Amino acid sequence: MDKVLVICGATATGKTALAVDCAIKLKGEIVSADSQLVYKGLNIGTAKPTTEEMRGIVHHMIDVSEPQGNFSVGDYRDMAAPILNGLLSEGKVPVICGGTGFYINSLLFRMNYGGIGCDLSVRKKLEDFLVGHGSAALYKKLMEVDPKSAEKLHENDVKRVMRAIEIFELTGRRKSEQNDGFDRLHDYVAVAVNYSREELYDRINARVDEMFENGLVDEVRKLVASGVNGDCQCMQAIGYKEVLECLNNGNNESTMRDIIKKNTRHYAKRQITFFKKLPEIIWLEPQDATAEAICDIFYEKQRIY
Repeated sequence: MDKVLVICGATATGKTALAVDCAIKLKGEIVSADSQLVYKGLNIGTAKPTTEEMRGIVHHMIDVSEPQGNFSVGDYRDMAAPILNGLLSEGKVPVICGGTGFYINSLLFRMNYGGIGCDLSVRKKLEDFLVGHGSAALYKKLMEVDPKSAEKLHENDVKRVMRAIEIFELTGRRKSEQNDGFDRLHDYVAVAVNYSREELYDRINARVDEMFENGLVDEVRKLVASGVNGDCQCMQAIGYKEVLECLNNGNNESTMRDIIKKNTRHYAKRQITFFKKLPEIIWLEPQDATAEAICDIFYEKQRIY
């Protein structure tokens, strides 16, 4: 199999800088696996890497969708998989970097999503429900019939939420009872940084403060002025949703910051839970998480295989 490097884990663990360090040493390119970096115009609240932070390394799957559009894991896979395969065919090392677990899994594994067919009438009913009630209500519907699947999904991933509901309505069985398994498409080395809970939360709090200092509120105002409203999928992201609610309801900035920090901490916990299930993932302590150490692991596995 071809070898892929994956830098994953919770938000605010330094994935971007570490991935760039590794890509430089491996002479590779980065394939972003972040469900918010795909949107144009969402820069501050997503901690989108700047040109300086990219340090000359090509980054794929950033700014590939208009903010008014929807973007699912299926859309991601359809765009990112050819890029990854192209890099491998050129003899380059793809460095997948991000915290959206389903994006990463869609590139590493063959997912059959239970092998259940599609029923157009059920799909149309769910699509109409989405249009009439929104993604949050659709997600609530999934919580009612299959809470285990809902825990693994973000409400913005409407295609997968809809698919899980569809499976239940067609079979009477929850998608969480199906087993996709981990049928690998590529061999990989996956690494995450294992910060203590206290240190991770401190890093998250500092990042949120930095986003406000860099102009997060003004960024949301500009998005709204350009026609991006609360019904858009991208505006359900942590940071954007809370700021928009504050602007609409007149909440004070201090309360808004605290809510974003709390929601981000909860999201980080879900990320950690997800990635602990990734086969053969390597958790490194912060002091050991260097490009040199990771590349040594990568090259050693190359020799083994």
